[in-house]
Amino acid sequence: MSTLPNIAWIGLGIMGSPMAENLLKAGYSVTGFTLEQDKLDRLAAAGGTAAGSIAEAVKDADVVITMVPASPHVEAISYGENGILENAKSGALIIDMSSITPQTSIDLAKNAAEKGIRVIDAPVSGGEAGAIEAVLSIMVGGEKADFDAALPILETLGKTIVLCGPHGSGQTVKAANQLIVAVNIQACAEAVVFLEKSGVDLNAALDVLNGGLAGSTVLTRKKDNFLNRDFKPGFRIDLHHKDMGIVTDAARNVGAALPVGAVVAQLVASLRAQGDGGLDHSALLRAVERLSGAQI
Repeated sequence: MSTLPNIAWIGLGIMGSPMAENLLKAGYSVTGFTLEQDKLDRLAAAGGTAAGSIAEAVKDADVVITMVPASPHVEAISYGENGILENAKSGALIIDMSSITPQTSIDLAKNAAEKGIRVIDAPVSGGEAGAIEAVLSIMVGGEKADFDAALPILETLGKTIVLCGPHGSGQTVKAANQLIVAVNIQACAEAVVFLEKSGVDLNAALDVLNGGLAGSTVLTRKKDNFLNRDFKPGFRIDLHHKDMGIVTDAARNVGAALPVGAVVAQLVASLRAQGDGGLDHSALLRAVERLSGAQI
């Protein structure tokens, strides 16, 4: 009989589905809930159990993992008579892997503690490919004992797993991650347009750039997106727009100036306003092309 903890998984989107499947492959029992029936069918086909509600999913769970888009979604699934806190058993551990505001994580941990439920915030970086390959970077906020309890599960999902500090710290580091990624994609996008307009072989140029100081995980992961103009969402502009709002608000609260970040936040917002919010964030290239006179 398995001694592994029973896991409830709430939120089976682009990231959540492959992550839950990696736990199933590792021998964990996973009961999932999400709003889309096809995602529940996918979980069941992979060997998981589809639940009809949050309450049903979490009632027997030792660990509840949540992976939803934003703070309002975390609050919606956590609170109220049908939410996690009212239906999970005392002593359960919530691992919230959503990317939300640090304050939302702090509030959730405080409210859960009143129910005898433990919480860590554990947002991730690595996108859809990292989720599928189980090589995510996971930044964690919370108590050391809870981090240690969660570590075997997190090691099934990611490669770089670090306790960054108390509740909310994981979200703060994730906000910084999203700042770096957005600025990096924007720089790559500008370089792509510059190189193409200069008549350089783009494939060759990106290869040699990625071998030097200009190289990055962003360029490695997004090179084919740039070359093929393939903007199928791995991480949507809509979500990066939300994250840029988190980092700019958090930075304002602590008195940190983000001059470049503020510009890129506006460029992300502009792309979203032009109807490209559902595309991958590498579609920042489309915005640079428009600014450079391309008809898109």
